[in-house]
This record gives sequence, structure tokens and C-alpha cells, in this order.
Amino acid sequence: MSNSELLSAYSEQVDQVLASITRIETYSEIGVIVLVYVVAFALAGKVKKHVSIFSAPPVTPAQYPLRNIAFRSGQLLFPIFAIMLLRLSIEISQALLDEGWVMKIAFVIAMVLLFNSFVNACITNTFVATLFRWVGTPILFLHLIGVLDDITRVLDSIAIEIGNIRVSGYGLTRLVIFGSLLFWLGRISNSTGQVIIRRQEALDLRTREVLAKLFEISLFILIFLLILQVMGINLTALAVFGGALGVGLGFGLQAIASNFISGIIILLDRSLSVGDYIQLEDGSVGVVTELNMRSTTLETFDGKDIVVPNEKFITSTFTNWTHKNTKQRYRVDFSVAYRTNVREMVELVKAAVATHPQVISGDHIPFEERPDCEIDSFGDSGINMFVEFWMEGIDDGRNRVGGDLLLIILETLQENGIEIPFPQREVRILNPEQANFDKADSSG
Repeated sequence: MSNSELLSAYSEQVDQVLASITRIETYSEIGVIVLVYVVAFALAGKVKKHVSIFSAPPVTPAQYPLRNIAFRSGQLLFPIFAIMLLRLSIEISQALLDEGWVMKIAFVIAMVLLFNSFVNACITNTFVATLFRWVGTPILFLHLIGVLDDITRVLDSIAIEIGNIRVSGYGLTRLVIFGSLLFWLGRISNSTGQVIIRRQEALDLRTREVLAKLFEISLFILIFLLILQVMGINLTALAVFGGALGVGLGFGLQAIASNFISGIIILLDRSLSVGDYIQLEDGSVGVVTELNMRSTTLETFDGKDIVVPNEKFITSTFTNWTHKNTKQRYRVDFSVAYRTNVREMVELVKAAVATHPQVISGDHIPFEERPDCEIDSFGDSGINMFVEFWMEGIDDGRNRVGGDLLLIILETLQENGIEIPFPQREVRILNPEQANFDKADSSG
């Protein structure tokens, strides 16, 4: 095409644009667009006013993630109503005037603005929001103007083939974009779902933990399958992959598979839950702070974490001190002199022990759970006594009670003049006359 023909075509296009601008229909479309935005703004205001979930945020957004998302989504009402009304206006305009190019441009701009409003309202992470704007907005714009399919074909034509494997530019671009999006959505969905499940007070703690872990596993499998689909891998090929994986698990990954399955069994049979006090067969003790699919974390009272493979809870014996009942019974031992009035002393000690705030006591408590003081045995130097008491939780670490009770017992005995005996030995002289003779002989 010569320069004169290009100038002629350009001039013709300019004349068409000027003619369209001067037409009354163009100004009518602009008026309709303004009216659409006014109506959409009024509708959005009405909905926000009458629907409480859009009118005010939750007091604690972290504990109510869905309500917080719903409130933030209220910012999208105005652009959504505007797009709906614009789409309706475009259909009417094309039917009556066979034009509507101004409305089509307005619709494209409205869609781009809606996407940016969504990013502002629903994505709080600065890096992710920036990525969405710089990657998602151009893709959406190209799709709306009908150019994206052409770009896709060009990228798909740029490919490398190695045997039956074909790697194209379009495939790599799709994997990077949608793979990152799926990972981000999976992470957000997992954290939100965990909060919602653990906030269900109608369910006991163990059931909530089981549901939370099952939700995490299901979400992981779903994201994995979607990524395979994005990569263009036929899911029917997973049958062959599953067979190969089974052979691998049977040999190299046996320990990992065993811990994974043990984790599922622990969650289902509810033998462990977060907050339980566990004593292992080797003597290690701690509070369960985290249940994972591979291991369980126990926190000791001196601040250390013990990571225990889940298989150990299935194949070996362990003690769960707080599995069904958080109340535990303990005893402390002491001794008094033989000349002590034991009956009076017992009542004094029981009353003193009952004053400790963590000891379960009171007239409303069953008799067998109240503090009790009894004789244990008769020792060489005094009477061996013990006090039994019930408390909530474990007598150790931050919840230490036994040491406090020993001090209370000591102070009670001292205040009432009751002696704690020292080791005593009785010496007998079997032949007094020989002893006196030896004494006189040594002095002479």
C-alpha cells in the first residue's frame, strides 16, 4: 500500500470518528451512561443501608473472616450495578440504533475499574495486590477488546517439542499465572477455613481439629488436581502415576507414608488433641501444641519443643493425662512427731490445703474429691502422713501446686507447734557394771 493510500485510509477513519462525534445518538449514549452511573450509585447506597453485613465491619475481623470479606465486598456493589445496567443498555442500543460503540467503551472501562476495586477491597497483601494490577488488568483489557485470543495463538506457536512432550510459551505463561493464583487462593482459603472451623463452639475441640485437618487435606488435593489440569496433564494418567507412587511408597517412602496415615488415624480416633498433656514411653512429657500430618509437637514446661513422628503414637504406649478429664489427683508427703495429736492435725492440714486457689474444694464438691489427709506408715523417727488433692490440669511447670502445698503445710505445722521429726537413734548399754568399771579404770 502506497503512502497516498495510507493517508486516504487514515483520513477516512478520522472523518468517520468526527461524524460519529457530531451525531445526536452519540450524545444520547453519553447521557444514558451518566444516568446508568447515577442509578447504580443510588442502588448501591440503598443496599448498603438496609443490609447490615455491608453497613458495618465486624468488631474483631480476624475472628469473623467471612463477615469481614462480605463487608469489604460492599465496595463492589456500585461497579457491579453499573456494569449490569451498562450491559442492558448496550443490548437495547444495538437493537434500536445498531451502534452503541460509546457504551461498549464505557463497559470495557467499567470492567477494568471493577477489577481494580476488587483488588483494593479483597486483597490486603501489598505484593499480591500489585501483582494482580500489573498482570491481571492487561489480561482483562486484552480479553475485553478481543485481542487476547490472537496473542494466545502467537504464544502457543512458540513451542519446543522433545519426543511426545511439547512446551509452549502459552503453556508456561498459563502455568505461572494460574499456578501462582491457585497457590494464593489455597493459602487464603485454608487460613480462612481453619478460623471458621475452630470458631464453631457447638463442636468439641477434638472434632474441630479433625475437621480442620480434613479441610486442609481436601483443599491441598483440590489445588493439586487443578494445577495438573492447568499444566495440561490428563487426569486419567494419574492411574499409572498412582501405581508408580504406590511402589515408591512401598520402598523409599515407607516411613513418610506410615507417619501420614498415622496422622489421619490420630485425627479420626481422637486419641490426641491440642492441649493434651502427654507422657511418652521414654519419659518425655509435654503439652500438644500442634498436630501435623507427619508429626506432633509437644511443648515442655521449660520451653522446648519435642517433635514426635505420628507413627510413634500408633505403635508404642503413651499416657494422655487429660484425654477425657482435665482433673487430676496428686499427693504430697510429710512427717510429724509421735507425740502429735494426729486427729486435730489432720483437720488443720485439710483446711489449710483447701485454701489454695487451684485445689478443688468446697461443700459442693463430692466428698471423694475434697482434700484428704491420712496416715501413710509409721517411720523410725515419726508418723509418715500424706495429703491427697484434686486439681484442674497438671501439677508441673507454670501450673505448679505441690510445692505451694508443702510450704502451706510447713507453715500450718509451725503455727500450731507441731514438730516435724529429725532422724532419731536409741542407744542401749547392755552391761552397765562393765561400763562403769571401764570408766573408772580409764580415769585411774
